Amino acid sequence: MTFEQLHLISPLLEALNKVGYTIPTPIQQQSIPHLLQGKDIFGCAQTGTGKTAAFALPILQLMSTAPNYTKGIKALILAPTRELALQISENFGEYGEKLKLKHTVIFGGVTQYSQVQTLHKGVDILIATPGRLLDLMQQGYISLKDIQYFVLDEADRMLDMGFIHDIKKVIAKLPIKRQTIFFSATVSPEINKLAQTLLVNPVSVNVTPISSAAELVTQSIYYVKKENKRALLTHVLKTQHIEHALVFTRTKHGADKIVKELNKVGIKSEAIHGNKSQNARERALSGFKNRTLRVLVATDIASRGIDVDKLSHVINFEIPEVAETYVHRIGRTGRAGSEGIAMSFVAHEEMDYMKNISKLINKKLDVVESHPFLGNS
Repeated sequence: MTFEQLHLISPLLEALNKVGYTIPTPIQQQSIPHLLQGKDIFGCAQTGTGKTAAFALPILQLMSTAPNYTKGIKALILAPTRELALQISENFGEYGEKLKLKHTVIFGGVTQYSQVQTLHKGVDILIATPGRLLDLMQQGYISLKDIQYFVLDEADRMLDMGFIHDIKKVIAKLPIKRQTIFFSATVSPEINKLAQTLLVNPVSVNVTPISSAAELVTQSIYYVKKENKRALLTHVLKTQHIEHALVFTRTKHGADKIVKELNKVGIKSEAIHGNKSQNARERALSGFKNRTLRVLVATDIASRGIDVDKLSHVINFEIPEVAETYVHRIGRTGRAGSEGIAMSFVAHEEMDYMKNISKLINKKLDVVESHPFLGNS
């Protein structure tokens, strides 16, 4: 199937051609036709499946072809983190390059002045994180009364981060008559409950069963004592000629310690997590994308929205407690048909987490026995 067969208008097809998209991903194939017909969507899909284009393209098309279109915020996309909001904004800019629609992104952690100035000039599409959106609504800078399209992206992460009350406040200000698009990587009873309050006769779209999300990724385990993990990381980065790696930790503090140690031995790295200023996060992310930075150390929450082309290695410095999180992590590599490598450093107390992961992905992972810290677990 091609994007032409999805009946997209030529300005969008030209933009897709420019960014090198030729074949729609499964989520795009399943979502776009329904969204163009004005239906609500309940989508279960993780990062890296192409879901931003799945909702951005139909919204851009519907808005740009609407008869008697009037100015004002008609589409609201709510994202859990600044990084993801910025990524979505970037995508809207690329796809809508040849359209006259204006979009902007607002998030906390930076001064609101320039965001307010942009809103004053008028925007059609607003991408926002919940806190800053509510803040600017309370100050009277934003009204949601004309919203026709509402996207709640990464709803599970929103709930994890404690945004449920903020989301409910936003929903209360939305018009009853609107089209709603709801995406979540996992589906829990809470997610189902939230979806039911938002969606009207939704079409369910479910892509890539979580267990098969990483078939192109070579996965291996390194057994190691907890206190030797940093030494093992340095060893692996130095001996395996890894040029570009995303390293996952469970805590912000842990991420900072790793960065300090790596920089000390000449491996250029930075951390990305919730305690970092917006500028520091953006600097780290752009350094990683343009490869002036060799290693990016991230916590799970901060890593949502990291979308890096041809990332070769993901290293699980600490094993996540939730097996699905492992699949999200390693899904950052092995994208778009390219192969990737995922390494997991497993301490004795993390063995049970690893067993659950093996069960979920239905795969026994190779154990690397040729490293100097083996036998210490």
